[in-house]
Formats: sequence, structure tokens, C-alpha cells
Amino acid sequence: MKLTRRQALITGAALPLAAATPSLTFAAGHAAASMPTHRDFTLGDFRVTTLLVGNRSVENPHQIFGMNVDDSTFEEVSTANFLTTDAAEFFFTPTVVNTGSEVILFDTGLNAAGTTTALAAAGYAPTDVTHVVLTHMHGDHIGGLTDDENNETFSNAAYVTGQVEYDAWAKQDNEGFEAKVRPLAEKMTFLNAGQDVRGGITSVEAFGHTPGHMGYMLESGGKQLLLMADTANHYVWSLGYPEWEVKFDMDKAAAAATRKRVFDMVSTDRCPLIGYHMPFPGMGYVETRGEGGYRYVPHSYQLIG
Repeated sequence: MKLTRRQALITGAALPLAAATPSLTFAAGHAAASMPTHRDFTLGDFRVTTLLVGNRSVENPHQIFGMNVDDSTFEEVSTANFLTTDAAEFFFTPTVVNTGSEVILFDTGLNAAGTTTALAAAGYAPTDVTHVVLTHMHGDHIGGLTDDENNETFSNAAYVTGQVEYDAWAKQDNEGFEAKVRPLAEKMTFLNAGQDVRGGITSVEAFGHTPGHMGYMLESGGKQLLLMADTANHYVWSLGYPEWEVKFDMDKAAAAATRKRVFDMVSTDRCPLIGYHMPFPGMGYVETRGEGGYRYVPHSYQLIG
């Protein structure tokens, strides 16, 4: 059913501007010289680095976000947040966690070239990566596993992914999975929710976007940070309004329930998060906005040092 403007906004005022999207765009997987391609954060003993491996503009975002709300509602919420309804800006942001003894890459971007270029700017070679963690199997997360000649990009790495996610994609006839993921299966460790990648890095169930989509909680020095991956794909139209349906979510009801559960947790605990598609550098905080809504507060300098 289509939700009316009143139904969508009754829980509170429209979301204030959280982070402006840049007017400069560049082709997905290619860095623009005038835009930074990485940002470092400190979490206890961990060095956390987000990598901007591409961004692109997509027309008519209401065909992607808020599929169950009417045009006037989408227009009103967008206008209140200084957003155009003509196009949306998509960011693609893998994350590196340097524990001091391991270099762990979460997701691999759209292609090997874009990701290795951003890694180099952050001071890492592909051979430095000890573990690659796949949050889920969409093409913009697995694209960098191999290069254009099908060579393994991170030849020294072990691979980690969710058991439920792998099993679900293994039953499909998906070209990207068959080309990029299945050939690496013998090098993979499969996790269930609540299991550790390494000390201080724990998988968090976030099913719905894909059947076994996972987030990962980082903890070091008494501090926490959630890598939410694609739990929300936009800071207003998805995070701010968790019940708005998103085209990319394979199970829309489960994805909405996951968003509410995860954002209730991080807002209560005042825990920062990194989102793969949040405005770069991808890190922020979540606070509640009325009944059932949330507001994204972009990181400024809290974890720099």
C-alpha cells in the first residue's frame, strides 16, 4: 500500500540536512583527482580507513527508495532535507581495519582497479591485505575480488563471509557469484551471526537486503563501531525512514525490520557506524526522530587522532 504524506511524517518533523552530496561526480570505480579517496579513523588500537572507490548519480530516486510511499510524501521529505528528487548520489565505500597484526578489507568495490587505487592512496598494497570479508554478494561488493583478466586481487588473503549468504547465492545462477566468489570457496571461512572474524570483530545479523547480509561490530579499547554495509542505502530515504521500501532489498519486510533493530541499537548505545553507501567518508551516528524514525548525524572529528 502507498503511505500518505501524513502517515509518513506523523512520527516527527522532516529530517534535517545531515550531509550535503557533492556536485562533482565521477564514474563508478574511478577516483576524481580533486576528491579524497580515503579517510582514517582511530578506534582503540584499530586504524579504520574508509575507501571511496567510486560514486555515481542515478536518476529518479523514487523508483529506488520509498517505493511504498506516494510522490507527494517523497517530494516533501526530500525538500525538507535539501534533496532533489531528480537524482541520487551513490557512494561505494569499502573499509579497511588494521588491527596491528592483520589488515582486513571489508568488501572489494566495483572492480579491482578502483579499489587498489584507493588502497594505495591509503598506504596499502593488495598483498598487505590478510583477510577479505564479504558482507554480501552484490556486484558492487564482490567486483574487486579479481581483475579484468580474472586474476585474484588479494592473493595473500584469507576470505570470510556468512554461511547463509554464500549458500543462498550458490543456489542461484548468478554470473557475478560464479565468476568472482565460487572460485575462492576453498579459501573461505563461513560464519554465522555472533561469530568472530578475529578478536574484536564480530558478525551481526542484518538479513533482508540479501538473504544472509551481515554487518560487523568492531571493538577495541572499550570503543565500538558498527560496519552496517547495506543495511541502509541512503542517509534519508532509507536510514531516516526505515519502513520505506528499497528496490535493492531482496526481502523488503525483513530489511525494514533489520533497519529498525540495528538503528535502535546504535542510537541507544550512541555507537558510530560506517555505511557502504553513506556520503563519504561514510561514518556517522544515528539518533531517533519521533516514533519509528531516525536521523543521520555525520562524523566530524570524534574518532580522529
